[in-house]
Amino acid sequence: MNLPAGPKTPYRLAIQQFLADPFGYVDGICKRYGDIFTIMSGSTPIIYVSNPSGIKQILTNTKEITASGALNRDFALTTGNQGILQLDGLRHKHRRKLLMQAFHGERMQACGRRICELTEKIISQQAIAKPFIAYPIIEDITLRVGIEVVMGLREGERYDKIKHLFVSVLKYGQSPLFQFATKLPFGQRDLGRWSPWGYRLYLRRELFGLLYAEVQERRKQADTSCANILSDLIFAHDETGELLSDEEVRDLLLSPIFAAQDASATALAWSLYWIHRFPTIRERLLEELDRLGENPEITSIVALPYLNAVCCEVLRIYPTQLFTFPRLVESPVEIMGYELSPGTVLIGNIYSTHQREDLYPEPKEFKPERFLERQYSNYEFLPFGGGARSCIGGAFALFEMKLVLATILSRYQLALVDNRPEKPKFGGLICYPKSGVKMVMHGRRQHQGQSQPLVVGSI
Repeated sequence: MNLPAGPKTPYRLAIQQFLADPFGYVDGICKRYGDIFTIMSGSTPIIYVSNPSGIKQILTNTKEITASGALNRDFALTTGNQGILQLDGLRHKHRRKLLMQAFHGERMQACGRRICELTEKIISQQAIAKPFIAYPIIEDITLRVGIEVVMGLREGERYDKIKHLFVSVLKYGQSPLFQFATKLPFGQRDLGRWSPWGYRLYLRRELFGLLYAEVQERRKQADTSCANILSDLIFAHDETGELLSDEEVRDLLLSPIFAAQDASATALAWSLYWIHRFPTIRERLLEELDRLGENPEITSIVALPYLNAVCCEVLRIYPTQLFTFPRLVESPVEIMGYELSPGTVLIGNIYSTHQREDLYPEPKEFKPERFLERQYSNYEFLPFGGGARSCIGGAFALFEMKLVLATILSRYQLALVDNRPEKPKFGGLICYPKSGVKMVMHGRRQHQGQSQPLVVGSI
């Protein structure tokens, strides 16, 4: 086996260097070693690829290279042992198809109005001239949308508890205390609710218990008229013809909601930052939106070319998912001229692919027009990953981005508190805006009718 060159830094130290400066670290390695490099984790080579042809080889070769669920076991604490990330083979393919049907076609269009309603309701609560942090407010919108799409819940005590626990699980897992404690020798021991790891497990049990109770109640109701993922899963049969167990249904709910809450909110927070950092981009977006008239239909909004270009550029410059989920070499294979042996791990380097000068001239600059001037392949622009492990809600996330931004921009006058560059902060798979994007509400746009909702046309 001949491996690509790479840094000799011990794996744990390399991780620390990456966490301290994610983009700077990856930029430095790519500048020195090119678009394919190796980092050793013990005796296991992990190869990162940012060359589009190399990424295509990895994502399309399902014979010698597998998207092993075992490589994602670290996420099981959050997404469950039977979540979509942990499944393999036919079982993974079958469950993935069940989940994806909710994010396409008429059902996705039907929730567009609700996205606009929730956005209007939550943004309208911001006080005039009082600074606020955009990220948690946007996260509230995306989490509400996610719970409704996945579970069909809108209100009630259980809804409130589930919503609160999703936020708590995510925030506590990202907290400095938890991150520090888990690096200590005994940091991942359950020493009770008052210990960092024990409290994390307590939150998990509470969330999993509520979801399980909801699954059991809905199965007893046996209402086939409900159009949401939970209802789909309750009545679905596995590849042997048996109904899915309550435990598996519960675990399959987790990834879509966490993705809706976390990745979508991050992309939207970055969008608000970039749009308001450059007034010419905001004005061009408003001109495009205003041309639709006072009561545009949802389909007209999502088809706007410049709005689409802005969203794509947001996902390019700081992709919410920096890397594809790992693949495992199962039998000898050649990737970009390197002969690789079984046991080698392959990862698509999404961030560095999006930073290639040959694809994106001046890649550090925010230039939405590049997506009007050129179409990119699925291996050149892949903000939601690719292949069998691509994000099941990728199309829905882009749909949601457009409607949330259209609602906010058309109805409200927002501004950044200051024009200092927003720095990224890495957590898990995602790079968040470090400050959360500090903004201020100046009021409603005066030329818009204040009593009319953004979208009243038929879907």
